Amino acid sequence: MSEAVREAVREAAVELSGVVRHYVQGPRKVEVLQGVDLTVSAGETVALVAPSGAGKSTLLHIAGLLDTPTSGTVAIGGRDMTGLDDRSRTAARRADVGFVYQFHHLLPEFSALENVTLPQLLAGVSSRDAAARASELLEKVGLADRMRHRPAELSGGEQQRVAVCRALANAPRLLLADEPTGNLDPDTSERVFDMLIGLVRDTGLAALIATHNHDLAARMDRVVRLDHGRLHAA
Repeated sequence: MSEAVREAVREAAVELSGVVRHYVQGPRKVEVLQGVDLTVSAGETVALVAPSGAGKSTLLHIAGLLDTPTSGTVAIGGRDMTGLDDRSRTAARRADVGFVYQFHHLLPEFSALENVTLPQLLAGVSSRDAAARASELLEKVGLADRMRHRPAELSGGEQQRVAVCRALANAPRLLLADEPTGNLDPDTSERVFDMLIGLVRDTGLAALIATHNHDLAARMDRVVRLDHGRLHAA
C-alpha cells in the first residue's frame, strides 16, 4: 500500500450523523431510519447486514446521495452534503461515489470497455484517457480478452466484474454495494467478492457492502446490523 493510500486510510470517507428517514403514506408515517450514526474510513470495508425490509437500501441511497434524510447530516470527505441542491448532489455523487447492485445494469448495446468508459465521459474525462482507465480496470479483474464483448456475451460473473469496474471508473472515495454477489452461484460469488475486496484495499477507498451472506460479511473489516431503523455493531 502506498504512502498516499496509508494517509487516506486515516480519513473518514463518509459520515452519517443522526440520520432519520420517514415516509408519509396517507395518514400513516413509515419510520425507516431512526437516528443512524455511521462512519466508514477510507480503506475500510464494512458489511451492512439487515433483514428484508429493514431499510438497508434506503441507508445506502442516503449515503450515496440518491436520497435525502428527513433529518440528520451526510458528509463525504469531510464535506457536508445535506444542504446541496440537486445539481451539486449529482456532481458530488458522480465524483465521490460508486454503486454496485445485485443485478449488473450494464448497457446492453455497449461493450464492456464502453460501459466502463461512459461514466468517465459524463464526468468530463477525455475519450482517450477514459478508455485507458477502463482498459486498466478491466485488465485488473481478468477481462483483458473480454473487454470488446457486449454484456450478453459475458457470463454472470464477468458482467458483475464489469459493473465493479464501472463503479470504480471515476476513482470515487466511497463504494456502495447492495448484494453485489446475490445473483451469482457460490463459486462465482466467492471469486467476484475476492476481486471486489482486493480492489477496495488496493485503492484505499471506503466500501459499505450490504449482504445477506454472513460468511462474506465476516471477511470484511467490520459488520454493522440494521434492525428496526437503528444501527448496531454486530
